[in-house]
Amino acid sequence: MSTAYARLPLNALRVFEAVASRLSFADAAEALHVTPAAVSQQVKSLEDYLQVQLFKRAGRRIELTPEGQQLLPGVRRGLDELEASMQHLKQHRAEGPLQITLLSSFLQRWLLPRIGSFNDLDTGVELRFHTSREAVDFSRSEMHVAIRMGLGKWPGLHVEKLLDEWVIPIASPALLARYGPVPRGEDLQNFPLLGSMDEPWQAWIEKGEEARWLARAPIIDDSAGVIAAAEEGIGFALARWSLVQRSLEQGRVVLAGDALLPFRFSYFFVCPEPYLVMPKVKRFRDWIFDMAKSFPKPHPLFDKRSASVPKAPARRVAREEA
Repeated sequence: MSTAYARLPLNALRVFEAVASRLSFADAAEALHVTPAAVSQQVKSLEDYLQVQLFKRAGRRIELTPEGQQLLPGVRRGLDELEASMQHLKQHRAEGPLQITLLSSFLQRWLLPRIGSFNDLDTGVELRFHTSREAVDFSRSEMHVAIRMGLGKWPGLHVEKLLDEWVIPIASPALLARYGPVPRGEDLQNFPLLGSMDEPWQAWIEKGEEARWLARAPIIDDSAGVIAAAEEGIGFALARWSLVQRSLEQGRVVLAGDALLPFRFSYFFVCPEPYLVMPKVKRFRDWIFDMAKSFPKPHPLFDKRSASVPKAPARRVAREEA
C-alpha cells in the first residue's frame, strides 16, 4: 500500500480541485501562489496519470469533462479528511494556547469578571478569546472550544448546557424614578425603550396583546452595549440575566418590571468529542462549569427587588407629555 501511495500525484490532485472550484487556471494559480503555467503542468500530469481528459475549453472558459465531474467529489472528500486529520493532530499538542470562540457580550459581562479565579489556579493554560457568533468549523480552524447560545443542536460535536437564561427589564435608578416600571400588555409608547435585535421588547408584550411600543432610545445591535446605555440612563432595556446580574447587584441598574421571562436560548459548551481529553480543554471546562454552578439564579434576587419596584408616576408622565 505504501508503494501505491507513493505514486499518487497528491499535489496535482490539490491543483485539480483548485481549478475545478474556480473553473479558471489563472484564478487557481493566484489562490495557490504559483504561475498559471505551473497549474497547467500539474493538470496535464494528472490527466497523463489517469489517461483521461479532465477539462475542456468552452470559449474563454473551461468546463469539467464528465470524467472530471466524476473525480471531483472523491478528491474533495480525501482532501477534507486529510486536512481534518492534520488539524486534529495540531490541536492535540500539549503546548500552545487554548483557543476559545464566544459571544462578545458574554465575554465582557460574564466571563472576564470571573477570569481572575482561573488565573489563580495556575493551570499553565494560556487562554485566547475570539469573539464571534458564527458557526465554527473545528476541522478548518484553530478553535478548541466554542461557547454559543442556541438550542444545543450541533450534530457531530460534544454539546453541554452551561447556563439557562432569562430576560428582565432594567433601567437606571433615576430613569425608573421618573417613569416608573414598564407594564406588560399596556401602551409603552411613553417609555424610552432601548431597541435590541437579540432581546426585543415584543417579548415583553403579553400574548394576545397588540404590540404598542416605540423604541424612542437608540437601537443597539450588541447586548453589552444595550446594558451600558441603560446604566447611563439613556433608556429602559430588556436584558439577559447573565449579562446584567452584576450591574443589578452593584446598583448601577435596577429592576424595572414585575416579570421574569425565560429566554429562548441557553448557553452551551461545544467542542469536538476527542478534544475533551486534552488537558487544557479539560481544565478550562472544569473551571467554567464550576463558575456556572455557583452563578445565582435570578428568582431569589428578583423576588426581593421586584417587591420594592415603585409604582408608575402616571400623573407626572402625563403632565410631561402634555
